[in-house]
Order: sequence, then structure tokens, then C-alpha cells
Amino acid sequence: MPPFLSNLFKKRAKSVIGVDIGSSSIKIVQLTKKSGHPVLETYGELSLGPYAGKEVGEATNLPIEKIIAAVTDMLREKEVNITTRVAGLSIPFASSLMAVIELPALSAKEISDMVPIESRKYIPVPISEVTLDWYPIPKDKSPDSEAVPIPDPNFPPPAPKQEVLIVALHNDTINQYKDIVTKSGLEASFFEIEIFSTMRSILDQDVTPVLLIDMGATSTKLYIVERAILRSSHMINRGSQKITDELSKSLGISITDAEYLKREKGLMGEINGIPVRNVMTITLNYIFSEANQVLLAYQKKYNKNVSKVLLVGGGSALKGIVDVAKSIFNVEVLAGDPFGKVVAPAFLEKVLRDTGPEFAVAVGVALRVLQEKG
Repeated sequence: MPPFLSNLFKKRAKSVIGVDIGSSSIKIVQLTKKSGHPVLETYGELSLGPYAGKEVGEATNLPIEKIIAAVTDMLREKEVNITTRVAGLSIPFASSLMAVIELPALSAKEISDMVPIESRKYIPVPISEVTLDWYPIPKDKSPDSEAVPIPDPNFPPPAPKQEVLIVALHNDTINQYKDIVTKSGLEASFFEIEIFSTMRSILDQDVTPVLLIDMGATSTKLYIVERAILRSSHMINRGSQKITDELSKSLGISITDAEYLKREKGLMGEINGIPVRNVMTITLNYIFSEANQVLLAYQKKYNKNVSKVLLVGGGSALKGIVDVAKSIFNVEVLAGDPFGKVVAPAFLEKVLRDTGPEFAVAVGVALRVLQEKG
């Protein structure tokens, strides 16, 4: 995967952490390695709402100083008991730009020279202001992968093409994360865009296309991944915060009470004996219908069926959400299970399965740190 590396540290540690800074909370997962397997040591979440004078669960847009304070508080939280500062950090998808572009099938050196030039068509700022990476997408050798045009003797055959995934991060974003690392006392060997962390924690060796739906507080990210390669990405400007707002307005309750109702009861919740499912599904149906259109467009473009839909992110921990998604999609729908790749105590199995989807990014980052530490 295309990494964005910052300060490399040679110090070895038995334990590592993955840090996911979202719009409504910070999530941290601490892992170690035993007998060659990743083992969960601790994990935790800190709401960012109070740092902005808002309620727990509300989305924020904090200045960097407040984020640093929140990360520092999280690292010191006694109940979570983080014991290491060796870390990796994820960077939000919204802070990046990714696109699949088509180039002539040339050598790696020639493509490397062309990428910065072609990328200007997709990047709305000067190339000098971003850190740019790229990854050639291997051709699918399956005979059913694409239609073969019938040769026309009157026209020469089209020149072969190569698909390339380009990834760009604004230098200001990288500098902000370096500031977070330095001032919170972390030792971070890399920064990674959250989709690559999610893919590492959630996906197995899938050879058929998979749609990942990452529902955050303010937005929902859609990723279509095939053979461990990101093929398509899309963002919907609605997330789980919208559900909380609709509950609060429709039921005449506070944001705090609406957030509690959403988290604890989900789609099975009631107020004075009245089910709240219809209120909650307004946002969910919109998000899943949009996602289904992205899925269908991909299938039409590449003549391939998406085999399943995986739900991750804080919003996907909503009780009953999988059943709502199944009513929209004509493929298998599952909740992501990032802790499934980690050894954990048996008594935590149900808790981790229920809360797992919202820790997909943090687990994925921690797994990469563990891999790099050997």
C-alpha cells in the first residue's frame, strides 16, 4: 500500500499502539506480539465533544492544540492504561485525495515521470504543496474481466493502457500530524490514510471486489477493494451524527439523550413505547441507497460483481444496522470484525464483536506498527 512515512525510529518495543483521530472521538488500540500472533493488550475511546464545548458523541472541528491535548489525555487515561508511545497514526480520508487514472502502458520510470503531470488534472492545488505517491494496479488476467473489442481492419488497435492509483496528502496535513506526534510524546514511524488501515484489519485474501462502508460521525466513506487493491472511493456527506440530530429533533430530547438512545438501543430503541426505527432509517436508507448506486456503477464499468458489503466505523456499531443494509443491497452484508485478527481474552469476545467495527482503523494501524517492528 502507498505509505506516507515520517520520522523513523529504531527503538524496539514489545507493545505498540494505533491511533485513529476522528471528528467525534480518538480511538487507540495497543497490541503486542506473542508466539508470532498479534495480541490485544488494551483499547479505548475518548470523545472530542467536550473539548469543543459540545456533548459527548458530537462531531467537532478542533484546532490542533485541542487535538494534542486530547491525545495527551487519552495516553494518560488510567482506565485504558496505555504503556507505550511507539505508534502509528491514521490520517482521515477527507484530508487526502485518491484517484485511479489511466496512463499508457510504459515502464515504471516513464510512469513515475508522467504521474506528477497527469495528477495536476485531479489535484486542485499546486503539486509542490502535496506529497504524492502512486501505485500501478495489476491487470486482471481473468478472461471475464472485461469485454474484448472486435478488431476493425480500418483502424489500428488501441494502445495498451495501465491503471494507476494516485494518492496525495497536503503538506500542511503532514506537518500537523508531525506536530501531534512531537507534542504528545509519541514515537510514530509512519502516517497512513485510514482506508489502508481499514483494509489491513478487515479484509482477508478476497479475490472478488468488496465494498467497504465506513460510517463516521459526519461522513460515510465508500471503498471498493479488489485483490487487496483500492479500485474506487467515494464520500457521502452524512454520517451517524445525522441520526443523533434527527432523533433529538423528532423526539424532542437532548443530543445527549439521543446519542445514548442510538448507542445503547439502536434500531430497537423506544420512547414511551414508540419505536424509533423509522426516524433512524431515514439517514441509513439514504446512505445505503447512495452506496448501492456506487456498487452498481462499478459492476457496470468493470463487468464484475461485488461479492459482499462490509460495514465499519462508529456508525456501523448501531444495533440492527446490518438488517437495514441487507434490505438495500442484493449481496451479502456483514459487520466488519477487526479484532478477529487479534488474540484476545474469550470473555471479551462479544464486547469486541459489538464494538469492533468502530476500531477498524486503530487496529489496522497497530497491526502495521507490529509488522514493522518485527
